[in-house]
Amino acid sequence: MRPTRIEPGPGQESVWDYPRPPACAPTADRIRVLHQGRIVADSTAAWRVLETSHPPTYYVPRDDIDTSLLVSSRATSMCEWKGRAAYWSLEIDGRLTLDMAWSYEAPTQRFVAIAGHLAFYAQALDECWVGDERVEPSPGMFYGGWITSGVVGPFKGAAGTLHW
Repeated sequence: MRPTRIEPGPGQESVWDYPRPPACAPTADRIRVLHQGRIVADSTAAWRVLETSHPPTYYVPRDDIDTSLLVSSRATSMCEWKGRAAYWSLEIDGRLTLDMAWSYEAPTQRFVAIAGHLAFYAQALDECWVGDERVEPSPGMFYGGWITSGVVGPFKGAAGTLHW
């Protein structure tokens, strides 16, 4: 059963107003990812993917990522909208954080703007930021959305929400 949409306040978006199939839109917000005292990513050229019931997922260009910290993973997955995803682990001072990011190296035409960009699981990292606001990870680990005060749900991802 579809949950009741939370009415957005001034300056907010409802994830229930996002389209399906998802939209891909540039953002001027500064996106930062920090882990174990290191800046992993810092960008003002990221893209947001917006899908019904999901918090926004931010895709950061590789030029704005410390790629020396990335380790390619064997993990892959398939998205019906974007195509095959490759996963990335993070190694800092010999400590490995497994599969904490993913990318679409050859996405479908609709998502060509995010080709080679990385999205990060806020659940797996110390800090993720949109502008000056530290994000809350989306519930569960299936979706990698970032929740800020600018978006309202309810959000898909917690137990019992898979079939919304």
